[in-house]
Amino acid sequence: MHQTTDTLTSRRHPASPTAFLACCVWAALLSVGPALAQAPIAHADANQRTPTFSKDLVAATAAPAVVVQATALVRGLKNAWSLAWLPNGDMLVTERGGTLRRITADFQLDPKPIEGVPAVKAAVQAGLFDVVPHPQYASNGWLYLAYAEPSPTDDGEYGTALMRARLKDGRLVDQQKLFAMSPKSRRGFHLGGRIVFDGKGYLYLTLGDRGEMPRAQAPRDHAGSVIRLHDDGRVPADNPFVGRPDQLPEVFSRGNRNIQGAALHPSTGELWTHEHGPQGGDELNIIRAGRNYGWPIITYGVNYVTGTKIGEGTAREGLEQPLHVWTPSIGVSGMAFYTANAIPQWKGSLLLGGLSGQSLVRLVMDGERVLREERLLFGEVGRVRDVRVGPDGWVYLLNDAPDGALWRVQPR
Repeated sequence: MHQTTDTLTSRRHPASPTAFLACCVWAALLSVGPALAQAPIAHADANQRTPTFSKDLVAATAAPAVVVQATALVRGLKNAWSLAWLPNGDMLVTERGGTLRRITADFQLDPKPIEGVPAVKAAVQAGLFDVVPHPQYASNGWLYLAYAEPSPTDDGEYGTALMRARLKDGRLVDQQKLFAMSPKSRRGFHLGGRIVFDGKGYLYLTLGDRGEMPRAQAPRDHAGSVIRLHDDGRVPADNPFVGRPDQLPEVFSRGNRNIQGAALHPSTGELWTHEHGPQGGDELNIIRAGRNYGWPIITYGVNYVTGTKIGEGTAREGLEQPLHVWTPSIGVSGMAFYTANAIPQWKGSLLLGGLSGQSLVRLVMDGERVLREERLLFGEVGRVRDVRVGPDGWVYLLNDAPDGALWRVQPR
């Protein structure tokens, strides 16, 4: 067993891997040609919003409303990626290398990984991503996994896939693959991998541009999109591009660089996401049917190393503006709306993690407007990969480290 319960004092962890920087330099050299400028697949409202900017709000709201501390509950996790609760209080954690772990309700880590996980390609950013129980898990037993799937022809290519299975006696059974992105690639970057159910029988899966920028605007390419499916993998008849031979029917939105945080708004039921920008330009967005979020035609980020402009600038008619922008980037990952009562001052807040930012971020919202941003636990838990609100109302974090941990956040 690997149980610990030590409350942390401040310490630092390494920044993003060198390999990621190498990828981004490569991506920065790609050209966005004239054909790409004709690629938007939907038009936004004429009156586009003006985003708020993290650098302005953090400077104005440095003191947090609640001082919190993080307690390590379970150690010995290897590059943990996602956390989910089962009805009996047990937890499931994915490790990017391809293992699915069980943690008991009293925070004991089962030393034996769950068997039957599908073949996973673990390379650079690729691996095992989200684990999410079906909203009716107690009655149907379905677990959903997003992962980097190797090509069946063993040609070295891989892409984000979605499957479901049932958990029985420590093994995944009744497996069904529901989706696989096309085309696959040998690039180990920007695979997305978050799953969200909307409570109406549909699910969303986020995908990245694979470090190949033009793909986010290519009409017959899943890269750089959010897809929407029935919970059994069928394509909904009301998806925005159903029946169009020039588009893919699974696609719900396009122009997304790499979404690694997604959550359903508790009041509106809309899908909120954030995505990684390049050097600057992490974004918070609301994903709506048929909308184009602009990458790489517009962005608030710039090319790595050189600092040169990407695309046409920060705005263009027909392309969505973000709600909120992080420049410099904090490496956004994980997202949860706080609707519990354990920390009443946080009610209605949006919580997310920072990888390079090494912090828990709280956004105070007024509708679709960010009023305040707080950076919490800076440098204390390392690179925050996932953020979840537990059944007890406390906030739980996973950090991305070879010897990582599950943390509980509570007022100090």
